Amino acid sequence: MYYYLPHLQQYEHATFPNVIFGQQRTGVSLVMGIPTVKREKQNYLIDTLHSLLYQLSEEQMKDCIIIIFIAEVIFFEEWGLTKILPSFPREIQSGVLEVISPPASYYPDLSNLKKTLGDSEDRVRWRTKQNLDYSFLMLYAQPKGTFYLQLEDDIIAKPDYIDSVKSFAAQQSQDWMVLEFSQLGFIGKLFKSEDLPFIVDFFLMFYKDKPIDWLIDHLLWVKACNPEKDATDCETEKSKLRIRATPSLFQHMGIHSSLAGKIQNLKDKDFGKNLLHKAHNNPPAKVDTSLRMYQQYTLEDVYKGKNFFWALAPVAGDYIRFTFLNPLEVEKYLFRSGNMEHPGDKLFNTTVEVLPADETLRKKLVDNGSKFNYPATKDGYLKIGAFENGIAEGNISQSVGRIRAIRLSITSDSPVWAILSEV
Repeated sequence: MYYYLPHLQQYEHATFPNVIFGQQRTGVSLVMGIPTVKREKQNYLIDTLHSLLYQLSEEQMKDCIIIIFIAEVIFFEEWGLTKILPSFPREIQSGVLEVISPPASYYPDLSNLKKTLGDSEDRVRWRTKQNLDYSFLMLYAQPKGTFYLQLEDDIIAKPDYIDSVKSFAAQQSQDWMVLEFSQLGFIGKLFKSEDLPFIVDFFLMFYKDKPIDWLIDHLLWVKACNPEKDATDCETEKSKLRIRATPSLFQHMGIHSSLAGKIQNLKDKDFGKNLLHKAHNNPPAKVDTSLRMYQQYTLEDVYKGKNFFWALAPVAGDYIRFTFLNPLEVEKYLFRSGNMEHPGDKLFNTTVEVLPADETLRKKLVDNGSKFNYPATKDGYLKIGAFENGIAEGNISQSVGRIRAIRLSITSDSPVWAILSEV
């Protein structure tokens, strides 16, 4: 770095983040890097993080790190502190999420760059800075894990993406340099962490000349191609180092680029259709809710497994209720909120309550309080659980007996709409 960016010799700490939030975890299998900058129109980062964290098991959470690289300190102060940190306190505290920002002294003077490839001055500056951002992030991530997965801040991921990435990497019999889990740009590119210093070395040699995905292709050419043979042979040799996984695990969702004024309607056709709800064979029940339904996304449909339920932002006192046509014993329950395309539309501050079928028991609960380990409501329901990170699941003590109804009770106003995708 000191050779390619000689200005760094004037600054003692220019190659280390000046801001780090997280536990600085190391020793994991998978490190994911997400560079982000301020966008003029719309920022997609929160939705991207919800999608990446959606449905991760505790085991997966312990064996990965997501590093958000915020490229401007000012943007970190005005957006990172007010949006990212309050939205994911548990993930930052546990170490799965880390937020870093480089010192301003890391960047050289970008005001007099030579225009190349017919690009405007603004575009040359934008892609040059982007190459430097990727380089910093990769070197920071390098000692933390076995593999490094390059992502962007405006994507959605398939729910099983972590196991799919690890499984595909384990299946490779030959030596490889990059595994691709999306056919777009620099999204979903997996590297061995041990290769990152060498790769970044190449980036820094040519960071002013070409975009990052082109530089990767040139690096593969240098490694694999024989100049005395034709282009077809070259592509064959490169394909041994760059191996494509199908179907794609990541889809590009952003429209407004970080380059001012640039619109990009890029979609990975290989991603497939998103599964936005999960069906179960539930017992016959009448369903009702105080929530205001959005369009055709009904509560009946999610209960019957036909679609998800989508409602406008809940307020304190709202409820979702399932009343069984015939009271029955319930061993377990699961309610999942949010889905792949709208992972942030979760139920917050919501309790799960059951109504015992025994009316005498209900009257005693109201008059004398609960005889169970569950607290009782004034109308005879037992509070048996609550939503945590968008999911409520658990077992029900058989001492409760048969149940007439299950109710989800919202205890505070929500800043977002609510989706129920699995019952």
